[in-house]
Amino acid sequence: MRPENTTFVTEFILMGLSSRRKTQILLFVVFFLMYLATIVVNLLIIILVRADPCLHRPMYFFLTHLSGLEICFVTTTMPQMLAHLITGNGAISFTRCAAQMYATTCLGCTEYLLLGAMAYDRCLAIYNPLAYAAVMSRKRQWQLTSSSWAAGFLLASLNVTGTISLPFCGSNRINHFFCEQPVVFKYTCKEARYTEPIILMVSTLILVGPFFVILTSYGLILYSVFWMPSRVGWRKALSTCTSHLVVVTLFYSTLIFMYVRPGVDAVIDRDKQTAILYIVVTPMLNPIIYSLRNKEIHRAVVKVLRRPGLGQKN
Repeated sequence: MRPENTTFVTEFILMGLSSRRKTQILLFVVFFLMYLATIVVNLLIIILVRADPCLHRPMYFFLTHLSGLEICFVTTTMPQMLAHLITGNGAISFTRCAAQMYATTCLGCTEYLLLGAMAYDRCLAIYNPLAYAAVMSRKRQWQLTSSSWAAGFLLASLNVTGTISLPFCGSNRINHFFCEQPVVFKYTCKEARYTEPIILMVSTLILVGPFFVILTSYGLILYSVFWMPSRVGWRKALSTCTSHLVVVTLFYSTLIFMYVRPGVDAVIDRDKQTAILYIVVTPMLNPIIYSLRNKEIHRAVVKVLRRPGLGQKN
């Protein structure tokens, strides 16, 4: 791309997941059902935690924020994707593309940080249980969650502002199904990429910071479990961390596969398939993973169903 090919972009054309009409309709039905399932299961988690006093604990407080975040995350991407699938038209204005980039980047950054806060919570509960209630007070819970949201918004602003402020070269056809910041960044002029080191530094900070907290937390958890005299004790300790560890592994593995590998054109379709995992599948699976083997969630469901008017009469 040469400087003379620089253009003022007013809209992008998202090429989507398929150009075949029958495939588009099939994908619309599948993703629409998955979108509804994601909203329902995450709302159910939020309602259960708020309705059952037994779940008014730090671990579930963070879980409600994660569920709320997942609802926002899928809502910033899937309605637009569904509209493009049903109409067969992938056109999106520059303003809407920039807004979608900001929203998805912000929520993604916040999720990194929130997963780190949840790891810290589990570490404190197992590594220093005597001080857990005092340290993880309601005020501390709000400090951790609000800091995650604020830092997510700030870091996303740096990345997205650095991208949309650059001129774009060549075609405005983006081989993706939503406006994702690293993908859109590839369409900026190489000669204007003086902001690339800043964006790379911020992205590294977003990924490495929470990941370091998670690794440190689980290192301390394993150290504590190793010195537990009772097998029942260490099984109970590890069971409270399993769900979080599965979610972290699923979330980070897909993102590392997407962003760490070189951006070769030959694997763009594979990148789109990978993006589906953390845009569509992961937000739906997260609440299921947390509730699948969680007896407290199961008891909360039974309590709600047994309330007058829901399953039994007075």
